Amino acid sequence: MRTVLSYIKPYKFAAIFAFLLMLIELAVELLLPFFLGKMINDGVVTKDMSNIVMWGSIMIGLAFTAFIAGIINSFYASHAAWGFAHDIREKLFAKIQAFSFASLNKFPTSGLVTRFTNDVRQVQNTIFMGLRIMAKAPLIVIGGVIMAFVVDARLAFIFLITVPLLVGFILWVLKVASKMFDQVQTKVDQVNRVMQENLAGMRLIKAFFRRKHEESRFTTSNEELATETRRTFRFVEASMPVLLFVMNLSLIFIIWYGNAQAVAGQTSVGDVVTIVNYAMRVAMSISMFTFIIMAFSRMRASANRLEAVLAEENASETDKSADKKAVVADGRITFNEVSFTYPTAKDMVLKNISFRVNAGEKLAIIGATGAGKTSLFQLIPRLFDATKGEVQIDDQPVDSYTLDNLRGSIGFVPQSPLLFTGSITENIAWGKQDATKDEIIQAAKDAQIHDTIMDLPKQYDTKIGQKGVNLSGGQKQRISIARALIRQPKILMLDDSTSALDLATESRLLEAVDDYECTILIITQKISTATRADRILLMDEGNVLALGTHQELLKHSELYRRIVESQFGKEYAYAE
Repeated sequence: MRTVLSYIKPYKFAAIFAFLLMLIELAVELLLPFFLGKMINDGVVTKDMSNIVMWGSIMIGLAFTAFIAGIINSFYASHAAWGFAHDIREKLFAKIQAFSFASLNKFPTSGLVTRFTNDVRQVQNTIFMGLRIMAKAPLIVIGGVIMAFVVDARLAFIFLITVPLLVGFILWVLKVASKMFDQVQTKVDQVNRVMQENLAGMRLIKAFFRRKHEESRFTTSNEELATETRRTFRFVEASMPVLLFVMNLSLIFIIWYGNAQAVAGQTSVGDVVTIVNYAMRVAMSISMFTFIIMAFSRMRASANRLEAVLAEENASETDKSADKKAVVADGRITFNEVSFTYPTAKDMVLKNISFRVNAGEKLAIIGATGAGKTSLFQLIPRLFDATKGEVQIDDQPVDSYTLDNLRGSIGFVPQSPLLFTGSITENIAWGKQDATKDEIIQAAKDAQIHDTIMDLPKQYDTKIGQKGVNLSGGQKQRISIARALIRQPKILMLDDSTSALDLATESRLLEAVDDYECTILIITQKISTATRADRILLMDEGNVLALGTHQELLKHSELYRRIVESQFGKEYAYAE
């Protein structure tokens, strides 16, 4: 929690000033009962109107001062709280952008969204309320007890018994409530996850007519959240009657004992009224402790969740030891006895893989689902680091390049194309920030999407819906390819990214890609696509089974012949 709260340091002046203004309000609140007692003793009891007017005027002046201080306090408290929220959201976003895939896998998307919204808001609101009223409540309790002893120590003695007991009780409630609110936030994550999955898969849900199933799934998560929230709030709210009961007993004792002392002439009526006022203020402040406990418990749970993200080690994404001058010149790729396992898994998905791709060569990678093709791709731009062995580019380890230089030389098209909300121009230019209009059009032409774009009403200014919802699968794939081509990469990686294209369109696209001076790696399930490559890498269960041309694999690999046979027939497979 200390790390999270450190983000309020840039606004410490506003926070300190707001706190000082709150102290002015506190001082007024503690002085008013004292002056009220003076007015009763020196004015009401003696029927001296001049004293009544004097003390009354002082009290009105103090109340007005507290009013002005409260307004200015609200301004500076909100400035500090909103500034804190702005800064920590920026830090969270930057941190998540720098996450490796291994780090991202530790936090579900729904959990990160909750942290950005609900958790930051909880801490922000608590900071504001802390500077506005929360800090005042315990100070009123302390100050009220001290002022009560100043007025009459005998009447105030009851506070020495009740206040420590109540403070101990409140600390226990705070400790238990923090854990309970942590569970509430976890349930909020679950509800967000179900909502995100439902909205992202709405077409599929309607196509399979699974609305009732999804409603049931959401209802279950929502009821779990409601149950956990009710249980937590009931526990916290149950502390209120206990606090008020103890304080009201104290108040009754003060009134009874004060009356007895006044009748006996041991104290004055004004002092009894003053002590009663302090007792009521202490009681009202303690009654706020339920709200304070709730707020601080939620803030503590939220702050711990935020801190988990901020404290996440991101070793695989570091490039401190890299040579900042090193750049990818040729695009030659080498795997030296590379093995890889995902951070959360035990089994190796890649096992002692060794091969070399020459600069400018086109390599097709084929294999069954789960063979490790995509995992192999992810090691080249260091989305993950190899567990054993070494991946090299231009005979240099990939970690000897800065991430900026390494990934800036790679054009990567993922298996599932992802487009962003915005125009087609913005989505293609996303691959190169300073791209010109001519470069965007040329990349679109090479990706075989230009003619389709020109048929749209607004052409390149056509807005793309969330995740490309208003485009077909083939259109999304081609825009993604254009986004990679516009970079003029030294290494182009196509992860089964032509699967939605017809053979004629795919053929024209691959011919256009041949004109780029880069090393090309293509994951594909189509033998017709693989035969256009210079060589073919055959993988199965994380192993490289064969590497060679189409003809060489037909002669020496039984598995490759079976794949060819499944797509073209037995006669073709054995006729070559």
